[in-house]
Amino acid sequence: MSKKKYISIVIVLIIIGYIILSAIPNIFIQKIKELEKIKTMQIIAHRGGAGIGIENTLLCINKGIALGANMIEIDVHLSKDGHLIVCHDQTVDRTTNGKGKIRELTLQEIRKLKIVDYNGNITDENLPLLYEVIELVNGRVPLLVEIKQPRKIYKGIEQKLLEEIEKYNATSWIVVQSFNDSVLENIHKINPEIRLEKLLFCKFFGLPLIFDGTISKFNFKKYTHVSSFNISFRAAAPHLIKKIHQQGKEVKIWTLSEPEKLPNVTIEGVITDRPDLWTKLK
Repeated sequence: MSKKKYISIVIVLIIIGYIILSAIPNIFIQKIKELEKIKTMQIIAHRGGAGIGIENTLLCINKGIALGANMIEIDVHLSKDGHLIVCHDQTVDRTTNGKGKIRELTLQEIRKLKIVDYNGNITDENLPLLYEVIELVNGRVPLLVEIKQPRKIYKGIEQKLLEEIEKYNATSWIVVQSFNDSVLENIHKINPEIRLEKLLFCKFFGLPLIFDGTISKFNFKKYTHVSSFNISFRAAAPHLIKKIHQQGKEVKIWTLSEPEKLPNVTIEGVITDRPDLWTKLK
């Protein structure tokens, strides 16, 4: 093997090692043994509780609340004619019997579609609108709304969301999260009373950079309006959590189904597809 090739292999291995250290450091961390810690954590039903029902549906959301989730998490997109649609994906292809991008479909077109279950069977349910979820939850638990805003395709989605929140007098129990910094900044400018939470995949070890769909600069001054950092459970390393707590911010991790796989870290909440497994321990 030539010296040049050897050096190239070493560099590649160093880069791979650095990525692992940044993105999945928790594979090296001992799993939690004192499950008593879970009793103090918020259990957030991801997509309403995607492991206990059909994600982001009214039935699933209601079931998540009934099973004791402390908070319900949902995702919203904006239809072609300006309605807030509850769905995880940008398209209706995976979750309904139709096809197309939500931003290119009208509410009338979306309402004609039926949700399919995880076995591909067509159900009687439609994709909910945000106001239907708000009416269903009605403050029984907080609602964590993730605004999907890839490449800023949903113009005015922040204002639409705030109008719905104000219409239902839900400022005290609706929380907004997003990967997109501009979404959080826009919400804060319009209504500083709304609690905001920053989604990210990981922070690069030793560098002031995070990955939140893009690689961007990170410093806490940039996020004074944010109350919680919601991080992939594989990347929520103890040193990062400690720094976040020192800033007076909370930490939630996503998306972890099995309590026994929880890393031995101190966090305020877990976003999970299986709220039933966690609430059973509470």
